[in-house]
Amino acid sequence: MDIKFIREKIKKQEYDLSSHAHRGRQEEQITIAEIEQVLLLGDIIEKYPKDERGESCLIAAKVDNKPLHVVCGKRDKKLLVVTVYRPKSPTWKNYKQRIKELKSRV
Repeated sequence: MDIKFIREKIKKQEYDLSSHAHRGRQEEQITIAEIEQVLLLGDIIEKYPKDERGESCLIAAKVDNKPLHVVCGKRDKKLLVVTVYRPKSPTWKNYKQRIKELKSRV
């Protein structure tokens, strides 16, 4: 999965949010518009090619100067937003860098 595929699906509104993504966005007061903005303007910072649920990736961006992460994957021909959250310590050094690096970094 690449950023071109993701942006195309967002522009065409060919995506779904998982129930987990809906819960996360409500808990952290993240809007659909913010999620779309991250997916249209953000960078892939981690790839998960061997995820048991299917290939996915983590996209990061700042929206209104607030960092936001969106994990997405493919479901059939659509994009699936798996989860959304605001990165925080102790896991994140900054919005694009984990404290402990993963092997699957881009």
